[in-house]
Amino acid sequence: MLRNYLKIAIRTLAQNKIYSLINIAGLTIGLTCAMLILLYVKDEVSFDRFHKKSASIYRIVSRVVVNGTEQRFSSTGLLQGPRFTRNVSGIKSFVRVQDGRADLKKGAEVESRDLLFVDANFLSVFTFPLIDGDAQSCLKDPHSVVLTKEEAKKQFGTENAVGKILMLRENEKFVPYQVTAVTENCPQNSTIEFKILLPIRETQADLNNNENWFSYYLNTFVELDDNADPNSVAQQMQRFYVKDASATLKAMNARFGQPDNSRLETYSLQPFLNIHLSKDLSAQNGLQKASNPVYAYILSGIALFVLLIANINFVNLTVSRSVRRAKEIGIRKAIGSDRRQLIIQFLGESFVLCAIAFALAIILAQLALPLFNDLSNKKLAISYLFDFKLLAGYFALFLLTGLLAGFYPAIILSGYKPVETLYSRFTLKGNGGLQKSLVVFQFTLAAFLIIATFTIYSQFNYLTKAELGYDDRDIIIVNKDNMSHQEAAVFKHELLSYPDIAYVAPKNGGYWGTAAKLDNDSSINFAWETVDESYLPTLKIPLVKGRNFSVDYPGDSVHSVLVNETFVKEAGWKDPIGKSVVFNFQNNKTYKVIGVVKDHHFTTLNEKIRAQLFTMSNSNPYGTFYIKIRPNTATRSLKYIETKFRSFFPFSPYTYVFKNELNQRNYESEARWKQIIFFGAVLTIFISCIGLFGLSVLSAEKRTKEIGIRKVLGASVQNIAAALSLEFVKLVIIALVIAIPLAWLAGVKWLENYPYRITMGWSLFGWAGMLVLLIAMCTVSFQAVKAALANPVKSLRSE
Repeated sequence: MLRNYLKIAIRTLAQNKIYSLINIAGLTIGLTCAMLILLYVKDEVSFDRFHKKSASIYRIVSRVVVNGTEQRFSSTGLLQGPRFTRNVSGIKSFVRVQDGRADLKKGAEVESRDLLFVDANFLSVFTFPLIDGDAQSCLKDPHSVVLTKEEAKKQFGTENAVGKILMLRENEKFVPYQVTAVTENCPQNSTIEFKILLPIRETQADLNNNENWFSYYLNTFVELDDNADPNSVAQQMQRFYVKDASATLKAMNARFGQPDNSRLETYSLQPFLNIHLSKDLSAQNGLQKASNPVYAYILSGIALFVLLIANINFVNLTVSRSVRRAKEIGIRKAIGSDRRQLIIQFLGESFVLCAIAFALAIILAQLALPLFNDLSNKKLAISYLFDFKLLAGYFALFLLTGLLAGFYPAIILSGYKPVETLYSRFTLKGNGGLQKSLVVFQFTLAAFLIIATFTIYSQFNYLTKAELGYDDRDIIIVNKDNMSHQEAAVFKHELLSYPDIAYVAPKNGGYWGTAAKLDNDSSINFAWETVDESYLPTLKIPLVKGRNFSVDYPGDSVHSVLVNETFVKEAGWKDPIGKSVVFNFQNNKTYKVIGVVKDHHFTTLNEKIRAQLFTMSNSNPYGTFYIKIRPNTATRSLKYIETKFRSFFPFSPYTYVFKNELNQRNYESEARWKQIIFFGAVLTIFISCIGLFGLSVLSAEKRTKEIGIRKVLGASVQNIAAALSLEFVKLVIIALVIAIPLAWLAGVKWLENYPYRITMGWSLFGWAGMLVLLIAMCTVSFQAVKAALANPVKSLRSE
């Protein structure tokens, strides 16, 4: 019996090639999307679960309320780990993880590499398998180093690197570090990633200094006892912290002019397994691959949309074709088939079609995986499919798809009465309300995604093309850490002697932030920049008041500062020139404002412009050069800059980046989501349109006699085509009416994440709506015109 069902199902699909192809194509694409998204979601939820102790590892985090606003911190100082472990019951051990960078010397070459500074028990708490070495002792010596297998091969050409020597810079000389262990490469689903491990750097003086409660620059993890309650442990931590740190905090607040209880944190514990997908306390400061669960929701939504639309196509086409299969159903019932057998037959057809689509989807998923990895910033492999839970998920997906696609048509078709079908009295009951509703639903989803694509494209273009308030063209950034002002001046003079270099401006490396008192006894937080007189001209940043730094005023490097417009607003100054800024941590050193810099986006447009202060203080080292070259001279200018850099700083790594390219990289996440939503929209509209095409073919077939009569009575091809197309165009217009407000609400909500954003005007919806209508009209008009051009004699004879 089963064999007979299968044979009939295959024969029926083969006889109706166009509908079979439409359904197989739609389901294949839908299942491919679902497979890829399942891989993505599996990877997201698997992060850090390979650690044997993952369930008992927590990160120390804190929150504080400043001026009525809650701030949350995932970083700590040196003291939290050792002091909480000694004084709080339930904590078995602690591990601190600090990101860092070191210069490695190999022969005459110097390379700057990212690394992690960790406590000696790091490899005992976290599960990173060792190829060689002892996990408990490999990081105890201050001059020991642990490498991954990949890094060992890179540095020494072999995994057997234990006992070999790496030369790492300490201050101005290179010091030998001995390789004491080699680990396997970090799994791709690991929040902690490294290639080089060094012992964390601390002194007894640092551990005795209570002010280190309030320096936040590393992650502190604790391993709890098996029966410890995290909430109870956190409460004990808080009580000890208040007891141990309150007096120090009070003294620091007095020194900086802050209220007594300012910045008194509340400590808690964050489960290690929650870090990867945390919105508030994400993987940062040495931890990698922070993600947002919203991404998984969006991708899952797209996959669900595509799969739903493919199933809707199946239902619509099967029900629409039911008139042609009515006699077949009548004959089956007349010779004894009951309704159950017919339902099994039609479900069988659905499952055969799904099985073909499923097999094709596995092949297509393998082919599409490199593109998907690029879009999602993952390193997924098809081997992930061979996981019991995932295979079970795919099997459930197969069953669900088969049932969704075949159950309703099977119920409808198996209910036809044989007398009506055999005597040609059968007509499809109702006005096709369900089919029309499904078409509207399809195009609502498609239109929603197209509008979303337009919105994301517009916002991305805004972010990448908006005026930044400075000129980032033809500017090369070269880094050199801890450079004195004298070194910078000599190197700058040498670079400016080259005719293709127009400006050179040294600046502090990285981001500096601090706070200071104003002359009205209030305090202000700001970004602190150390520059020279060339910085503003190099970037073409205008002044709105006062003057720039100048070599004609030697005192500028001692007591003068520039501030931006946001600084002036937050300070509440009407006339900022001559106002005082007092640096408490510099023994209340006072600086005078000599100029106001126009606000510019010195960080990304994802952040609001913050208060900014510029100084030329000789006590602050430089770390970066901004080098402005003349247009179209990049190749020879870069060669000259590299030659001079290596001659001036032979033991420092040379790297460069163009400022405009660096600005573009800041929006890589938006660029990826722009592409993902675009592909989702394309797939959705494609599957919707092939379904619409199939329905238009069936509609033309059912109205063959009507078309012939219209032509005989003198109707033109345009009139007939319009009559056949109008029904579907109306449905698409209804879909647009539903999709536009939904897309507007979603777009407004998404844009709230950006302080600088586009306005969702009607033109955006107009263009998107016109595109959807145009695609739909092209889809149905092709078949409509073909039907209108048919010979009316043949059309009437066919009836």
